[in-house]
Order: sequence, then structure tokens, then C-alpha cells
Amino acid sequence: MKNTIRIAVQKSGRLSDASIKLVRECGIDFNKGTGKLKSEATNFSAELLFLRDDDIPGYVADGVADVGIIGENVLVESDQAVTLVQRLGFSKCRLSLAIPKNIDYADISHFQGKDIATSYPKILGNYLSKHNITATIHEISGSVEIAPSIGLADGICDIVSSGSTLLSNGLKEVEVIFKSEAVLIANEQLTQEKQQTLQQLLFRIKSVQAAKKNKYILLNCPNAAVEEIKEILPGMKSPTVMPLATEGWSSIHSVIHEDDFWKVIEHLQQAGAQGILVIPIEKMIL
Repeated sequence: MKNTIRIAVQKSGRLSDASIKLVRECGIDFNKGTGKLKSEATNFSAELLFLRDDDIPGYVADGVADVGIIGENVLVESDQAVTLVQRLGFSKCRLSLAIPKNIDYADISHFQGKDIATSYPKILGNYLSKHNITATIHEISGSVEIAPSIGLADGICDIVSSGSTLLSNGLKEVEVIFKSEAVLIANEQLTQEKQQTLQQLLFRIKSVQAAKKNKYILLNCPNAAVEEIKEILPGMKSPTVMPLATEGWSSIHSVIHEDDFWKVIEHLQQAGAQGILVIPIEKMIL
């Protein structure tokens, strides 16, 4: 069908699991069997392609896939002509410079004239150039952390999540040069029909994202406290206020950002709120 879009996702790994979870949370059903490289959605105009992450930007740029979910670090390093449609908020990490932990470090000038091993020569080269640092970049495809211990390089530039891999290899993180998360990208020449399907997908993604950031809150309070509590709650528009069977009491329902809840909970209790419940939201249409 003309409006069916091909969605490229990483075929294995942490980004793959999170991408597939997002697609399923968007209400899109498909069958991903072991070793399967593509799967047609049963209830949405889409086909999923399971590819190597490094290949996804190129496939989307060439039109083999219409959209893709990829780490922003891989996207920038690939330098492919695609459209960044939406940041997705998961698989967050950083690209950092690291050196042996027993070496003193002052600032980025430490790398002047040094050898640096990395799988991201473009991002690293741009960062060094921005800071007027001249260094020799050794591009290697894997096991970057071992480079200093075998004498290949004075330091490395690699993806860091928790930092435990660096520590286990006798390294310490000294400079964060790029922050990354999963992003949705699209081919620049999508047809109008496929653009409409992409907008439908994007609507679902934004609804899922909004739900993750917000919680549904229910509480009971004396009627005399209703107005004060309404002022405290920073939720969407005006909260719902319903009378309880107990005379003189009301139940207040609202939506609140998860981060805000911990800032206002004490104020809610001081205002007379009782029986406070916080419930996850599955979907949220703004």
C-alpha cells in the first residue's frame, strides 16, 4: 500500500528492546521471530525492518526504510541526509574522553599531540577542532577501552552509560563531548501518503511519551481545603472535584508531572489532603 511505511529498528541490543517496546506501546502489533529481518504490522500501515544500528541512517537516507529509530550518536557520526523527527527520551548515554586513571588531567589541552582511539572519528574530530586541539585519531570498531593498555593510544573516546566498563579497564572519564538518546529519523523525500502515516505514528509516540512523564493523582480532603489544594496542584487545566459520601469531604483528581509530585506532596498534606494515590497513565492525548 502507498501509505505503508517501513520502520527500521536495531535488530538486537538494548536500543532494539526499547524501540520494540515503544512500537508496541503505540498499539502496533507485529511478530518478531528469532532471526526474522522484517515483519508486517497487523493493525497499522507499517512494516518493521530489523537492521544493524550503523546501517539504519543509510537505509533511511536511501529510501530503503522510510523512518528509523537510532541513537543520535550513530546518526551524527553517519552524516546522512535524513530528517530528525523526534527525540524519544530513552537509551540515553554520553560520548566521553577517557584516560588511564593514574594519569593527572587538567583540561582538554591534555590531548594536544596525543593519540586517541575511537569508533566515532567524526564527532571526536569536530570536538577537537572546536577546541583547537591537534591529535591523532585511531578509528577502531570495537574494544576501544583496551587501546591505552596495549599502547595503541593515550586515551579513548567512547560511549559511556554507567562508567563501569571504563573503571574495569583502568580508565577514568575526563570530558563529555556529546550527549545522545534514541531519535526517530525519516527520509527527506517521503510521499504525502507516507507523511500522513508518519504523523499518525508520531501522534501515538507523543501520547506515550506524555503518559510516561505524568501521573494521575487522586486525593481526599475537607471541602474547606479544596481551593487551596487546587492552587497547589500544577496539573492540566482545572482538577476534577467530586463530593464524597462523607459529608463535608471531596475527592480531587488531577494529572501531575512526576517530578512535580515530590515537590508538592508535603504542601498537599499540610493543606489537608489524605488518602493520596498516584497512578501511572498508559496513554495521554494532549
